[in-house]
Amino acid sequence: MDLEVRHLRAVCAIADTGSLHKAARQLGMTQPSLTTQLRRIEDTLGGRLFARERTGCRPTPLGRVLLSRARPVIAEMRDLVAEARTAAARAGGPQLRIGSTASRAIPGWLRRLRVRLAQTESPADPTLQMDVSANALLRMVADGELDVAFVHEVEGCPLRMPPGLRQRVLMEREPQFVSLAVDHPAARGRTVRLGELAGDQWMVDPTVDGEREALVRVLRAAGLNPRVLHGDYLTAATLVATGEVVTVCQPTSRARPDMAIRPLEGDPLAVRLLLVARGTADADGSLDGIYDDLEAAYWEAARGAAGYREWLLGTGAGVGGRGDGRAA
Repeated sequence: MDLEVRHLRAVCAIADTGSLHKAARQLGMTQPSLTTQLRRIEDTLGGRLFARERTGCRPTPLGRVLLSRARPVIAEMRDLVAEARTAAARAGGPQLRIGSTASRAIPGWLRRLRVRLAQTESPADPTLQMDVSANALLRMVADGELDVAFVHEVEGCPLRMPPGLRQRVLMEREPQFVSLAVDHPAARGRTVRLGELAGDQWMVDPTVDGEREALVRVLRAAGLNPRVLHGDYLTAATLVATGEVVTVCQPTSRARPDMAIRPLEGDPLAVRLLLVARGTADADGSLDGIYDDLEAAYWEAARGAAGYREWLLGTGAGVGGRGDGRAA
């Protein structure tokens, strides 16, 4: 087997994430497939590239040699692809490719972007790529597959920011609320103490980068050790409504007749909201407009969520924005 760029990319992903499972998710493949591919690469090179330990995968001396040569190759190929795609996009007229983790700001953002793009010489609708993994979206921006990405960084679980990306902070610390059945005893108050949920099962989507780790850390800090189930948030909403589980949710989530949304006392869980683009993407200042449209859409969603609006007013933040979140 001859080594190809995809093989080098797989080796780098394993080293960067320290886990075959996380690397497979980042590469968009199954863990067994990645394990088989790694075994074939090692057979071709005649030695092991990673030592499998309880804490994850650690490069061996041979692995470090390969990584030292592979990373520059991957970076060069990424830049080549990004430049080619940029040139192709310019030739076919401007088209904005955006990515995002889940957010109620997305509809308002798309609406505003369409208006903005309609004013250009060659108008084209923005394209949208949704992904539960913020790290996957960051990689797509770095690889030139997306122009910008709106992502959530879970507090205490930093994202793997590829080199060459520029970020702007929309919210430095957005509190995460809890969703629970409307007849849950804890839903009677304006806020919920974690201790009131000691007897509940939690559900969390393990594919959301850092979310499970942060939740378990916060629960243990509160002296709780409840059962944490894995599932997507569509399934979670159904189980929340029937009282089977409680779950973390964004503060812009809307309550339903069978489901309550409440802040957690002390705001122990939070995320940072970022707009990320390649460092060369703002040559014409267009990133300013994209950010402004996102900011307006976010605060529109915030005002539409009664619990979050009340929380913002209670903290003195207001519901019209928190100033200029631009960052280098």
